[in-house]
Amino acid sequence: EPLLLLPIGFGGLLSNIPEAGMALTALESLLAHHDAGQLAVIAAKLNCAPDVHAIKEALALALPSVQSQMENLAVDMGYTPGVLALFYKVAIGSGVAPLVIFMGVGAMTDFGPLLANPRTLLLGAAAQFGIFATVLGALTLNYFGLISFTLPQAAAIGIIGGADGPTAIYLSGKLAPELLGAIAVAAYSYMALVPLIQPPIMKALTTETERKIRMVQLRTVSKREKILFPVVLLLLVALLLPDAAPLLGMFCFGNLMRESGVVERLSDTVQNGLINIVTIFLGLSVGAKLVADKFLQPQTLGILLLGVIAFGIGTAAGVLMAKL
Repeated sequence: EPLLLLPIGFGGLLSNIPEAGMALTALESLLAHHDAGQLAVIAAKLNCAPDVHAIKEALALALPSVQSQMENLAVDMGYTPGVLALFYKVAIGSGVAPLVIFMGVGAMTDFGPLLANPRTLLLGAAAQFGIFATVLGALTLNYFGLISFTLPQAAAIGIIGGADGPTAIYLSGKLAPELLGAIAVAAYSYMALVPLIQPPIMKALTTETERKIRMVQLRTVSKREKILFPVVLLLLVALLLPDAAPLLGMFCFGNLMRESGVVERLSDTVQNGLINIVTIFLGLSVGAKLVADKFLQPQTLGILLLGVIAFGIGTAAGVLMAKL
């Protein structure tokens, strides 16, 4: 996980350099300069008072098309977005970077053990209990007035329990972009801490005899099975859950390139050069969301707490399913 945590951390450093504005959009740069005439123009378009606080509130309630118009107006006034803001717009705002990374992950994945022993699918399914528990936990914190989370924010936080960084970034970018930085940091940090989080839970839920069970050699999976699997998987899931088609489509495409054996050059590029390049820009883009006044909030502490709970419950559910 340092492969992404290091770019995220350095992006956070760049975004917090005073007066550099590397993580600010053109509109945010305009608001930071407090020019009365320019604020009046923006306020007139939004039908609000000509002060920064009122304009920010109006923008938060405005449609994306209106926000885009205000951004273009700020550009016309001579303001330019910072480099990290541009990275964010291209890599995460468009959703491209997580999709490309999923393609690379698909090209690195071997479904042979799953096809040889389909029952292991239940272990992964059980681990998703961590997601639902985290969503309920976030809504509970909101219900008791401890930390405020909306339903979309709770759903974005819940995906931390999936222990999959690109999915967490992709989903939070769609549902709760204001929490993307904290969610990405929590997801990748806890993924790196899996060797510390999981062993105590596994030891508590299993006996010494169970931990000594030897894994037997699985049957050999044919090449035809490996080629057909990503195609069938994509069609079934896309028909049942169309919203998952972009992520799963890229994942299955990458896996098909790997298993087909006829595009080794493309498969090698996706597994190495392409995914490494995109990882750099994805990390810097996430760093753009680590500006101190937005990141250092009570919500961040709640996300970090819920994240470790998600990993713990997911691990426990997977172990208990295996015992059944």
